[in-house]
Amino acid sequence: MRACAVIEGRFPSLNDFISAERANRHVGAKMKRRETGRARDAAVAAGMPRFVGPVSVRFLWVERDRRRDLDNVAFAKKFVLDGLVEAGVLEDDGQRHVVALQDTFEVDPARPRVVVEVEDVDPLR
Repeated sequence: MRACAVIEGRFPSLNDFISAERANRHVGAKMKRRETGRARDAAVAAGMPRFVGPVSVRFLWVERDRRRDLDNVAFAKKFVLDGLVEAGVLEDDGQRHVVALQDTFEVDPARPRVVVEVEDVDPLR
């Protein structure tokens, strides 16, 4: 089984999150809740089913430009995975449940977004 959701807009980078945490831990926690909620809402809106076994998760990070470092952008997978758990798509995001992560990056100045695809992994492979 395979399912996909599109999360419109950009997520905060690792640098943004660190700055928020350093400013005030409540600001960082609020950012985490907001961004996890965006991912959860996108998964629910896309009608993503519940995955029971181990899965592979692919991320297509579509940025509006090439200014942010790729590792800074991909940090947001924490928000996305937690949102998938909150939406009930994943039972958990630990290593027993998520066995592979893949990041791909593109640029689209008009429509930054994240496309997340979850796919069952054959446990016998």
